[in-house]
Amino acid sequence: MSHSNLIWLAPRESDHRPTTKQTILIVAGDIIRMENKCEKEKRVERMPVDEMTSKDYYFDSYAHFGIHETVLDVGCGTGILSMFAAKAGATRVIGIEMSNIVEHAKKIVAANNLDKVVEIIHGKVEEVTLPVEKDRQYKDDKINWWDSVYGFDMSCIREVAMTEPLVDVVEAKQVVTNSCLVKEVDLYTVKKEDLAFSAPFHLQVRRNDYVHALITYFNIEFTKCHKRTGFSTAPEARYTHWKQTVFYFDDYLTVKHGEEIFGTFTMKPNERNNRDLDFQIEMEFHGELSDCQESHKYKMR
Repeated sequence: MSHSNLIWLAPRESDHRPTTKQTILIVAGDIIRMENKCEKEKRVERMPVDEMTSKDYYFDSYAHFGIHETVLDVGCGTGILSMFAAKAGATRVIGIEMSNIVEHAKKIVAANNLDKVVEIIHGKVEEVTLPVEKDRQYKDDKINWWDSVYGFDMSCIREVAMTEPLVDVVEAKQVVTNSCLVKEVDLYTVKKEDLAFSAPFHLQVRRNDYVHALITYFNIEFTKCHKRTGFSTAPEARYTHWKQTVFYFDDYLTVKHGEEIFGTFTMKPNERNNRDLDFQIEMEFHGELSDCQESHKYKMR
């Protein structure tokens, strides 16, 4: 796929293995505050969109720019939420249900003349094959889509969407570099202050291609169990609901086999809401066909 490949930051095995570890582990506690609802709503109304955290979305649900043309409804039951999604403008809705109510859901969807938009599938989400094209143009679908939304220029939202890391499935064939460990955490000894960190990275390009983004994932292993166990959320590993996290660049890099990308990856809990995360990625690349030295800030809410 042209112009849609990603490079990634990923953990590698090391000789020293802590007892229980996870890379890029995000731990955040709940902060519960009671305040007057009207006062909260007024404060949120005055708040710039790019300063909002996930706590503010309860009062401003349109502040997050995650509009999707295709909607997946897992555990759809009678299909009511699938039909709501279709009525709200989704061009395609896929509902998955493992119980026998799925036959009634299909009839309900058809009775409401939504069977051309909503498709109900019987089975477990881990086992069904979705009727969607796998070879997606990631950035065009998720970011550049805002440049022309059904013919309307909404590119101002694209600028904000670029600052939000995208949690999505990245196919292994989209990865064009090796991996680089940016953080290792021992769950027995980790402290709150360890979750704010800055780490250098060094990536080597494995083929001639284009680079649109960095992606991150984590590996975890439990070494105190009777049988050592763990799992990976890497693109080449089995699917998990954590998927991968994609950090898009404003523009792409044209890279050749053997070239190197250097940078620094910084992460810290948001000061207003420690359930949210602030990132900064500094990157430097000097290749034969392209050159860049830039810094990007992101907010995960």
